[in-house]
Parts: sequence; C-alpha cells; structure tokens
Amino acid sequence: MKKTILLAIAITALISCKDDKKAEEKTVATTQTIAPVSDATAENAVIYEANIRQYSPEGTFNAFTKDIPELKKLGVKVIWLMPIYPISMKNRKTTDGRLVSDIKDPKEKAKYLGSYYAISDYTAINPDLGTKEDFRNLVKTAHENGMYVILDWVANHTGWDHKWITEHPEYYHKNAKGEVTDPLNPETGKSWGWTDVAHLDYANKELNEAMKNEMLYWVKEENIDGFRCDVADNVPTEFWQNAIPALKKVKPVFMLMESNKNYLLKDGLFDMGYGWEAHHVMNDINKGTKTVKDLDAVFTKISKEYEKNDFFMNFTSNHDENSWNGTEYDRMGDGVEAYTALTYVMPGMPLIYTGQEYDLKRKLKFFEKDSIPKTKAKMFPIYEKLGALKNNNEALNGGKNPASYKRLTTSADANIFAFEREKAGKKVLYIGNLSKKDQEFTTPIDGTFTNYMTGEKVTLAKDQKHNFKPWQYWVLTN
Repeated sequence: MKKTILLAIAITALISCKDDKKAEEKTVATTQTIAPVSDATAENAVIYEANIRQYSPEGTFNAFTKDIPELKKLGVKVIWLMPIYPISMKNRKTTDGRLVSDIKDPKEKAKYLGSYYAISDYTAINPDLGTKEDFRNLVKTAHENGMYVILDWVANHTGWDHKWITEHPEYYHKNAKGEVTDPLNPETGKSWGWTDVAHLDYANKELNEAMKNEMLYWVKEENIDGFRCDVADNVPTEFWQNAIPALKKVKPVFMLMESNKNYLLKDGLFDMGYGWEAHHVMNDINKGTKTVKDLDAVFTKISKEYEKNDFFMNFTSNHDENSWNGTEYDRMGDGVEAYTALTYVMPGMPLIYTGQEYDLKRKLKFFEKDSIPKTKAKMFPIYEKLGALKNNNEALNGGKNPASYKRLTTSADANIFAFEREKAGKKVLYIGNLSKKDQEFTTPIDGTFTNYMTGEKVTLAKDQKHNFKPWQYWVLTN
C-alpha cells in the first residue's frame, strides 16, 4: 500500500514537472523581445516588402530569415510579408492568362504556382515556403533584430478551393443564376479579371465575424504585429470598424491599407495608406507628361483633404508595379536614385520591395518561381545610407507626429523640387532636378550644410546660381 502511494506521488510529481515545463516552453515561445508597436515606431521606420517565394532560389522562410540582419543594415523596422498561406489549385492562372487546368503537359503545368492572393486557408502556411515553426522563427528573428512583422491580408476574396465555398456559400457574391462570382466592378458589373478568386459578400454578418477571427488567430497565436490589407477600400468600412479594434484589444498592431482613402485613416482604423498619387506623378514626370508642379499639387491636396497625422507609404516600386508595370528603371529611367532619395526625405514611410536593394532590373514572375539577384552593387549602400538618415534624424519623422514640410521656391519650380523638413532643431533639405535637362536656378536659401550623400560641405546664398545635371539631387543636413 505504502509503495502504491509513493508511486502515485512520484507519477503526480512527474506529470506536474512536465506541465511546468510545457508552461515554461510556452512562456519562452511567446516572450516579447521587442516593445509593442506604437505610433512612435512609424516616425522613423523603413518598411520592406518581402516576396518570400522570389527572395531566394529556395523560396523559403529559412532562406529569408538568415538575411534579416542584412535588412537591419538598411534601417528596416517593419517587414511586410506577402501572403504566406496555401494557394488554391482551382482556377489557377498562367502568366499569359490561361487556366492551368487546361495545360496537358505535366512539366508545363507544374511551373505555375498560382497567385499569392488566391488563398485557400487563412490560418495555414503554404508548404512551399516552409513550416509554421519556420515562420515562427522568422518572426522571432525579426523581433530580436528590432523589426516588426506584418502579414498581407486579403479580406475581399478567397481562392476557389477555400472551404467556405462549399460550407458557407452564403459568404459570397452570386450572379443571377446563384453562382459564386469573381470580383466585379460595382460601377460596370464587369469582371476585374481576377478570375482565380471568389468575391466575398460582407452583407453576411457571419462572414464579418469569421474573417475577424481568422485575423485574430495570427495576433493571438503567432505574435505578429499587424497587417497590410489588400484592396482595403473594396471591403466595407464596417468590417474594419469591427475587426481593427478587436485586434488592438489583444495587442497594439500596425495597420497598412492598400488604399489612399482618407475615411479609412480616421477614428483609429488604418495607420498608413499608400502614396499612390505621388508615385504616379513620379512615373509621369519621367514620361514627360507631368512636371514638379504636379508633385506640388499632390502635397497641396494632402494638406487640404487629410488630417495632419495622416501619412502614407512612399515607394518607387512594389509587387504590383514590378510585375505589371515594370521595374523602377523601366518607369523612372535615370531618375531612380533621385526618386529613391525623395521617398525617404518626403513625409511618410519609405518602402523597399524585394530585390530593389540588389539593383533588380527586371520584372519578377508573378505566377511562377523566380529569384532576385543577391549582389550588392549601386543601390545597397544608397539604401543603407538613406535608412540611417531616416532612422536617426528627427527632421525626417513621418508618422503621427511628423516633422514640418515647407516647399522652397526656386527660379525653376517646374523642374526643381526643393523643400525643407524640420523638427527639434534639426533640418534636412532636398533639392532635386526632376527632369531630363540641365537646369540653372536660384533658391532663397542661406547657410552652410552637409551634402549627406557625399559628406561635402555646401554653402548656399540667396540668388546664388546653381547648375544641376538631369536627375541630380542634394540631401542637405544642418
């Protein structure tokens, strides 16, 4: 009897130890190694859009994770992961728009991996990228290096293999025949051409709760720091008004929207929008269809239509631009470096898209496996230098408590873009010839500055004549 009691005590103690160990392991796994994301985070951050599939020959989380210290050199504070979820097989498309299911050759068919944005399961991992443990290690490594991780979220549509198609057809838009449809243009009723996805219908209140819960999973269970929300203004505002506060009850999160609609930046919804208008003007200046005066008009519009603490992501490229409209070199020509510097110095947060740091000069395949170059050439040290300035100079604060922005007039304002940012006694000036011709001009600026990119001293005087070559620019610090 005594032996039985002793054995029972020993077993109980062993189980207790195991439970304690499990609890300890769980605690270790969820320990924060980085302060929660905050408004201050965005003031001096650089964001990196990670296309895991194309980042490396392996196309895996692990191959990307080992390079996170390289991103730290670039001043990256936020990593945006393009969709990491399983991709639907049904209605997969080829690069030239055919259905993969129509291809007879097995080798040819296997090439097409599908769109990242045709999701078959919101809470699973695409096995091509690795395991959930690999993903957790990526998040942990990012946090240890002072970076936050946000996930690409596609609330507007699912892939055709998603279980909701059969289990909850009421979650989807349907045509007159009662068939689930791909997303349609509400003004014309015609397809956008996204035929590999099925359009969700938020008139169904149960869908609102289901989608919110899918988002909550990643915040609660996987310790991610926010979301980049695809076509955010195509989803009813009421959904975001329900979902975002629920996410923020769990922990602070950073919310980026693929939109520039001002109403979505109000009332604590999205933190940052897309700087589409400035981006398109940059492209058009290189084409010769617009000038710096049109860029001025963008800043004037922002000052009138948005609140002072609204801010945008600035970019010369992203996955959509690269895949469908060409690289920044295709669209901006010899102005790439001048525009890159501009995205860092103007109000907002600058973006680096996968491969830009390695001088990627071709479109990345969207539906197939591809890979970026990994040789540091011209742009890596430029991004590194600009990232250090953005991270450390308050005059470039660009979030909810931004540094001031003042346009500086010149004698050639149609081609010379000059402005000053200032905060806490620090100043940064940008003066750039955003044209394909030499420009002679004067500015009303007095003082001695440092040309940040070269380290040289620059003394300016009112009415002093300057001659800038095409796309020449200065980033001046006091």
